[in-house]
Amino acid sequence: MSFYQSPKKMSAFDAKFEAQKIAFAPVSFQVARCLSQFGLLAKVDDAGDEGISLIQLIQHFELSEYAIHVLLDMGLSMGIFWCKDDRYRLDKTGYFLLHDDMAAKNLNFVHDVCYQGLFDLDDSLKQGKAIGLKHFGDWDTIYPGLSQLPEQTKKSWFEFDHYYSDHAFDSLLPLIFKSDPAHIIDVGGNTGKWAFACTRYNKNVNVTIMDLPGQLAVAMKNAQACLVADRVHPFETDLLDSNKPFYQGGDLYWMSQFLDCFSKQQIITILRRTVAAMKPGNELCILETYWDRQPHEAGAYCVNATSLYFTAIANGNSRMYHSKDMLKMINEAGLYVDEDIDNIGLGHTLLRCKLKPMN
Repeated sequence: MSFYQSPKKMSAFDAKFEAQKIAFAPVSFQVARCLSQFGLLAKVDDAGDEGISLIQLIQHFELSEYAIHVLLDMGLSMGIFWCKDDRYRLDKTGYFLLHDDMAAKNLNFVHDVCYQGLFDLDDSLKQGKAIGLKHFGDWDTIYPGLSQLPEQTKKSWFEFDHYYSDHAFDSLLPLIFKSDPAHIIDVGGNTGKWAFACTRYNKNVNVTIMDLPGQLAVAMKNAQACLVADRVHPFETDLLDSNKPFYQGGDLYWMSQFLDCFSKQQIITILRRTVAAMKPGNELCILETYWDRQPHEAGAYCVNATSLYFTAIANGNSRMYHSKDMLKMINEAGLYVDEDIDNIGLGHTLLRCKLKPMN
C-alpha cells in the first residue's frame, strides 16, 4: 500500500476546491442518483459523440425544463457531462456511474440503507450506538431486522453484500477444498450463498449455517429451492450471547465478511469460542476486505467509507479493520495464520488459521 503515507500532491487552490466538493457532497450524491434514476445518463450516453441538446432531452422526459437544466448544470460541475455547442455528452465519470456495477451497487446501498441514518453519525459516534438504525426499526443492531427491512432497502443491502463476496467465490473454492473438508461450518452464513456454492463445487460436502433465526429461515428456504436441503443444515444461535450454543465437530470453520460486523472485544470472544469448538487439524478460514490490503486507493476509499455504515446504522461499534488489528486478535484468541492470500476477488484477503500448538 503506497497511498496515505505522504501528503497529497496538489496546489492550495485545488485542495480548496476539494474542500468545497466535500461540503456539497450530499448534493452531488443526490444529483448523480437522480440523473441515473430518471434515465438522463442513459439518454445522453445514447447520443454518443454527436451529443444531445436540452430541447431534445425535454422532449424525451416528463420532467420540466427547469428540473432537467439544474441537473445538467450540476452534472457539468461534477464531471459527469461536458457540453459544446449546446450539446451534452457523457464524460468519463458519467460513463462509470452508468456502466460500472460497483458504482451502481454502492450508490443504491448508500441511498437506500445509509443516507438517512448518516445524519445521526455524530450521535452514533458519541454514544457508541447505531442511532441511525431508528429509521428502519427498534433493534439494537440491523441483523435481527434484515428480513423485516423495506423491500427496496433489503434488496440494496443484499446486492451490496453479495456483490463483493460473489466476485471472490471462483478463486476461493479451490483454496478452501484443497484440505478436502467433509463438513464446513458457515459462521454467519446469512442467506446461504456460500453454502450453496460449496455444495455445487463438491457433491459430498455438508455445510452447517450458524446464524440468527430470521436469516436461517431464508437460507433453508433457499436450500430447498436449490435441492440441497439434505446437505445444508441450520444451527440457530446468537454469536453475541455466550450462553447460546456454538457448533462442535466441523472440519473447517468459515467466516466471510463476518468479523467486520463486531467490535474488537466481540471478535476475540467469537474467535475464542471457535477455538474451543475446533479439534487439532481443523481450520478456520477468514475472508475480509482490509483497507490496508487494497491494491488501489479507490478500494481503500470504499472500504473506509463502509466503516461508517457500521457506526451509524448496523451496530455502532464495528468497522472494516486494518489487517494488523485482525492478526493481533487472531493471535490473542489462540490461533496462528498458516496462509495469507491477498487480492482475491474485489480486494479480499483470505487468512487460513489453525490452532496454536500446545506447549
